[in-house]
Amino acid sequence: MPDDNRCLFMIVGGIVGAIALVLVIVLPMSFVTLEYHEYGFRRQKSTGWVDTEKVYSGGKHFLGPDYEFKTFPADAQFLDLNYIRVFTRDKLEVSVTAHAQYFIRKDELPLLHKAYDIYYEDVMRSSAVDAIKGALPVYNTTELKTKRREIEAVIYKAVRERLGGQCCRPNCDAYLQACAEGCISPSKCKDSQKGLNVDVKFFQLTDIVIPSTVSERFMENLLLVEKNLREQHFQNATVIRKETAGKVAEIKNQAKEIREFASSEARKLKVVSESEYTSAIEIARGTGLKKLYESLKITSQEQMNSFDYLRTLRGLDNVHLTVDFQQRIAGNL
Repeated sequence: MPDDNRCLFMIVGGIVGAIALVLVIVLPMSFVTLEYHEYGFRRQKSTGWVDTEKVYSGGKHFLGPDYEFKTFPADAQFLDLNYIRVFTRDKLEVSVTAHAQYFIRKDELPLLHKAYDIYYEDVMRSSAVDAIKGALPVYNTTELKTKRREIEAVIYKAVRERLGGQCCRPNCDAYLQACAEGCISPSKCKDSQKGLNVDVKFFQLTDIVIPSTVSERFMENLLLVEKNLREQHFQNATVIRKETAGKVAEIKNQAKEIREFASSEARKLKVVSESEYTSAIEIARGTGLKKLYESLKITSQEQMNSFDYLRTLRGLDNVHLTVDFQQRIAGNL
């Protein structure tokens, strides 16, 4: 009996040891590491089946020994769009260089995987190029030089909407344009309106190259415009000079008329004033003589005439009056 117990104990111990050994080997293999800069789907090694129901983030995850991660980048991915040839509004071809940085949306990774699997980079690039070619032709060659900031904003909007769709993000504070003006609410947004399921968070328009032949044509057009403006300025200057000369002559005529009118008015005032002055003097003289005659008791006309005669002589500048002892009047006329 003891031999039977010992045998049973050895069998059970062997089974437990085998199970422990299997667990020691299998358990570490069941934990799979996903880097912090990656997203992942659980994928079965033996069959290649991918479970897209759950998107994993960085860390260690218990999947099982027959599973691994199918990974996607969770950090920024770069689009270098070098020397994209685009036609402007005035039918001139220019070369544009731009750069964009986009991030895969974790919540929309199943949609991206379903549409493109891991082969989405070329689609992102071609879509961004199409967006640039569609946005730039509204500007002419001159505006490419004078409206650089505006053009960069317009191209960024076109690329962002082409790659990211027209839907608002659940968190509007995630980045600057997470909820751009006019975006569709997430609750009303359809899968077809989510673009290529990425967020284009940054964009730089680095260079716009105008070929030498186009530059020459551009300069010729500018020169022609400047010549036309110069001729127009000359014509305007001639017209303005004539108008100015006419206004000067008109003002001079007005000044002459005003001056002559003022002179005639001055003469008129002078004559009237002198007349009024003489009249006032005569009135005052008559009043004074009347009072004088009354004071001196002069009543005869002869005495009045003599007095008036003597007063008149005294008022003359070239007459000198003296009185001698015989009461004679003498003087040089």
